[in-house]
Amino acid sequence: MSQTPSSTADPSIHPVLGIPLERMPRHVAIIMDGNGRWAQERGLPRIEGHRNGSRGVRDVIESGSLLGLECLTLYSFSTENWKRPQLEIDALMGLYQHYLIAERPTIMNNNVRVRHLGRREGLPAGVLEALDETIEMSAGNSGMWLCLALNYSGRLEISLAVQQMCQDVRDSKLSPEAVDEALIGERLYTHGLPDPDLLIRTSGEMRISNFLLWQISYAELYVTDVHWPDFDSSVLGEAIRTYAGRNRRFGGLNKPR
Repeated sequence: MSQTPSSTADPSIHPVLGIPLERMPRHVAIIMDGNGRWAQERGLPRIEGHRNGSRGVRDVIESGSLLGLECLTLYSFSTENWKRPQLEIDALMGLYQHYLIAERPTIMNNNVRVRHLGRREGLPAGVLEALDETIEMSAGNSGMWLCLALNYSGRLEISLAVQQMCQDVRDSKLSPEAVDEALIGERLYTHGLPDPDLLIRTSGEMRISNFLLWQISYAELYVTDVHWPDFDSSVLGEAIRTYAGRNRRFGGLNKPR
């Protein structure tokens, strides 16, 4: 994806992907799956799959920024993942802390802004410190939003939004009649960001897994058999090209292409 536009290029066509710019997704969300299977297929410990998965993260950040994505959300650790063996959890948290520090040059060189989606409660102090410092460091950037869904649950996110609104009603700051979709969206972790246009899941799994349940109501789904450690710019490009070829009707009738 290192192609650069020529002076004679059609300005309405994406210079790298060759698709109409109007069909380019603004927000791509990815469920990063298959680290463990990647390792097992190679006779390696599961943690080696997670470690190698960090390469895919770097590649997709650089590629997403190059392609002009407005927002990229990566699902890296769910609240349900705390059920995994403690040794694996400890290793994962160590990797997250290392990644948040090691990838700062990638983030800054690509003008990326970092945002956390999920609960802070339960995350180790070292991870929170690294996360906060990376968010603060990138706050002045103006490029792609990189949203890290870490300690995230879609159902919990919606529940917390409802709790906030109930409290506001109790405090006479909000009337029940004022509650609508826009107001709920303002209480979610993703407030101020466009909803995902494209949801990618790796490793062939056909599940949503409690990810952005409110936000993906009309997202296009793309499932690839590629395990996350092998995910790269070519897979991302193919997913976006497939998305661009679909007719998004949003409940209406087919529109002429």
